[in-house]
Amino acid sequence: MSKTTDDWKNASSIYDFTATDIKGNEISLEKYKGHVSIIVNVASRCGHTKSNYEQFVKIYNEYSESKGLRILAFPCNQFGGQEPGDSEKICKFAENKNVTFDMFEKINVNGPKAHPLWNYLKDKLPAEKGGKTIKWNFTKFIIDQDGQPVERFPSATKPLTLVDTLKKYW
Repeated sequence: MSKTTDDWKNASSIYDFTATDIKGNEISLEKYKGHVSIIVNVASRCGHTKSNYEQFVKIYNEYSESKGLRILAFPCNQFGGQEPGDSEKICKFAENKNVTFDMFEKINVNGPKAHPLWNYLKDKLPAEKGGKTIKWNFTKFIIDQDGQPVERFPSATKPLTLVDTLKKYW
């Protein structure tokens, strides 16, 4: 999918997208085919950072092998400038948090430069009041094994509380 057009409107699943990982490699999201995934926008200096990173690491460590859970974390600096670092700094931060799930390059999730994947997610699962914007860091999307966005959770939702929801899709 082109990053500069509205091609995302023609996507049939997340597998139609590519994204650049934190190391600069272009990754086809087909890599996640057959896996239940969580896609989340992350930040290193947010009030939700500590609990979200700790809990994402915990559920990933517990369910990545046994259930095939995948977590796709997209750093974003659009909310209060809470992810100011470059990829190298973000990598160091993630390593210090024992992150082994997939980290991607810093992106925009809102506005004219939003990553097409995020436009797709917002279109498929608008916010509770119908808004098609991401409100803050750590907005979470659950993706089923067919690459379909099936549930959306706001920033305040802690990752460990997602386990019961995830079980519906394993």
